[in-house]
Amino acid sequence: MIGRLSGRLAAKHPPQVLVDVGGVAYEVDVPMSTFYSLPATGEAVTLHTHLVVREDAHTLYGFATPEERAAFRQLIRISGIGARTALALLSGLSVADLAQAVALQEAGRLTKIPGIGKKTAERLLLELKGKLAEALPGAAGAPVAGGAAADILHALVALGYSEKEALAAIKGLTPGVAVADGIRAALKALAKP
Repeated sequence: MIGRLSGRLAAKHPPQVLVDVGGVAYEVDVPMSTFYSLPATGEAVTLHTHLVVREDAHTLYGFATPEERAAFRQLIRISGIGARTALALLSGLSVADLAQAVALQEAGRLTKIPGIGKKTAERLLLELKGKLAEALPGAAGAPVAGGAAADILHALVALGYSEKEALAAIKGLTPGVAVADGIRAALKALAKP
């Protein structure tokens, strides 16, 4: 298996890049999150890769971070989720956002991704629950327990805060915080200029 490529970025044609490694150029499919973080053409680049071997093709997928690759590997293990769908998910959500959506069981965030319907989103949430945080130790989504975090998030949204503001407020909460204490702490954080 090819686990990593380090070489010169020869070409960029979304969602594919060409990496020249010692005179051999590899075509690598990357999510848009990785694509946007790539250096200019001709510069040195390192990609963490995953090789998919099928009867009719050998396809190499590349990622800027090991966490992205770990999330991709978790996604393609799910029945009905192929590499293209996994790339679309990682293009539309950062690894931390995906982990947080799973922790809070937010199907709505996943259905915003092209190609992800309500049933697929619900299956993803069910299959990834508990697995994504284990695979991504540095990118656990919500610091508080899933149920408490969801309750705090919904309370803040009901009070008129946007989902983005509410998510930012609950990120700073301590693990295992009670819902009432979490709401109070989040409101204090949101009140600061």
